[in-house]
Amino acid sequence: MNTPTEVVSKIQSSEELLALIVDSIQDIKGKNIVQLDLRHLDEAPTEYFVICEGDSNVQVKSIADNIYMRLKKEANNLPNHIEGQQNALWVLLDYFTIVVHVFHKETRSFYELEDLWSDAIFTEYETL
Repeated sequence: MNTPTEVVSKIQSSEELLALIVDSIQDIKGKNIVQLDLRHLDEAPTEYFVICEGDSNVQVKSIADNIYMRLKKEANNLPNHIEGQQNALWVLLDYFTIVVHVFHKETRSFYELEDLWSDAIFTEYETL
C-alpha cells in the first residue's frame, strides 16, 4: 500500500504534465501541436487545452494511447474521461485541469477549436 508521501511524490505540476503530454505526442509524430492557456478566461472549462493532429485514424489513436500510457506510468495520472476512441477522428482525454484533443487533420479543420478559444494564450510546439 502507498504511504501518503509516496502518492504525493508521483503528483506532478501542470507544467510537468504538459511537457509529458507534448513529448508523448511528439513520440508518435503528432503534428501542429498547440497549447492553449485558458486560466485567465472566466468561462473556460479547464486550465489548458493541448491540441494536435494525426494524418490517419491509426495515428490519432496511437497518439491518444501513448499519452494515456505515459501519464499512467510516469505520472500516475489517469484521465477523468476519454471520448472518441472508436472512430479516432477526434479523441479527447480529460485530465481535469488539462484537456487533450487529438484530431484527424480534416476533423480539426472542420471544428476550428483554436478559433473558438482565440482569446487564449497560445504556445506552439515543434513537429518532429
